[in-house]
Amino acid sequence: MNDAESSADAMVRDLVDRLTRRSSPGWLDLVAEFALAGDAQYVDIALRYPHRTLRVRPSAAEVELIRKQREVTAATGAGPWWRMSLVATSEGRVDVTYDRGEEPFPEDQLFPAEAYRADLEDYPRDDLPLWMKAYLHHGDRQLRSPRQAAEEVRENRARSRWPQLTVNEFPSFPEMWARWAVVSAVFVAAGSEWGPRVSPGFAWFEGARRGGSTLYRLPGDRAVLSGGVWDAPSLASGYTTGNLPDLYRGAPEWVADPVLNPRGRRGLMSFCYWWEGGRWYRGDSPAAAACDTAVPGVWTDRTVADVIGRVAGAEGSEDIARAAEELVSSGHQATVTRDALVRLLGDADGQDVDEALFQLSLAGVGYSVAPGRLSQGTALSLARKHIEPPAGPHRGAPATAFAAERLGTGWRLYVPAPGRTAQPVGQVVYVDDDGDGIAAPRSGEGGPAGAIAAFERRFRSRHSPGDVSSPGT
Repeated sequence: MNDAESSADAMVRDLVDRLTRRSSPGWLDLVAEFALAGDAQYVDIALRYPHRTLRVRPSAAEVELIRKQREVTAATGAGPWWRMSLVATSEGRVDVTYDRGEEPFPEDQLFPAEAYRADLEDYPRDDLPLWMKAYLHHGDRQLRSPRQAAEEVRENRARSRWPQLTVNEFPSFPEMWARWAVVSAVFVAAGSEWGPRVSPGFAWFEGARRGGSTLYRLPGDRAVLSGGVWDAPSLASGYTTGNLPDLYRGAPEWVADPVLNPRGRRGLMSFCYWWEGGRWYRGDSPAAAACDTAVPGVWTDRTVADVIGRVAGAEGSEDIARAAEELVSSGHQATVTRDALVRLLGDADGQDVDEALFQLSLAGVGYSVAPGRLSQGTALSLARKHIEPPAGPHRGAPATAFAAERLGTGWRLYVPAPGRTAQPVGQVVYVDDDGDGIAAPRSGEGGPAGAIAAFERRFRSRHSPGDVSSPGT
């Protein structure tokens, strides 16, 4: 320990002595956090007693002591801290942890950029962490509002600036989407806090190596994949030289902030790809291999099966490998079932299979097992409140007056005209077998036959999305 380090340690002990000397006796330990940069400061000090915790407000002299202690640490080889954590026990033990910005600071301890710029003038640093470089210098250059996007598209066309076609790097979007959903479902079923997830309209991933991405699914067979890897070389170089990569070079107008990864707001997006016309395109983003820590394991079916096997806790098992491959295959066909997940993961009671199926449902790559046939009585009970009472003598018809016609996927219910059981009086209502679909015929469905066909088609589209509009179509 050199002289500066010894002096800094002595000042910390002096601070602890000052704080505890003017506090009530019987404390167990003192826990404190400090953050300083320029004139900005954050101080949080607590004394813990057996049955209570007291917040301690430092005096002006104690705050000045903290600042002097930080100034002393500037003379050490590591330089001054930006954040300091302190734990002192009543037995005399003192533990200090210095944070010089290796990782982003908590939001409540992150000061405006001007505070750090001023601090760097007083204490220059040779090598800032990338996140701090971005925080100080990104200048919203990675934001792209819809208006900016439209203006850039017109400018790019005028200058003949086009994107780069990406070939044989990422899997096709339909394959990527199905694999992403399947892996998400397995992670959710296993109760893992890590791994990808699917939400309505987009999927996201935050990896253990601090990289992450989002995948937005847009109408018209379009998609946007964007995100960032930790300490991306392209950003480190860009913030050093002032020339950031143009991630949106040649991008269409629909590649805009609402479908871009939140890292762009902090200047930490390192790649952006978009899917259009059955191809992936990019501007000045790196090749796909440089994005692997920010994208889940969806590169090949084999990759997905291996990931699933590890999550299932049976890596190397031939049965699990076969079940995983079947799950991936059914994901491409949008026919993943609950039984397939149970075969892979084992006891359904020990897994959140319903949550996993919900992930698949959001992505449109799975379906639940079709429900059993709804009874006539239940169908009538569900439908009666939706049937408008007919005029005349049939108003308020009793339950026995309703006709119920069994269809392939549910029931057709109505009040029949006297003597003509097939001719309804008033409104016709359809109730499907899962009890969720209660519908009246729509205009343009071509009479009773067309309405029945449309009703059954809507039911099957919910329970087997692949039969109607799978991601691969």
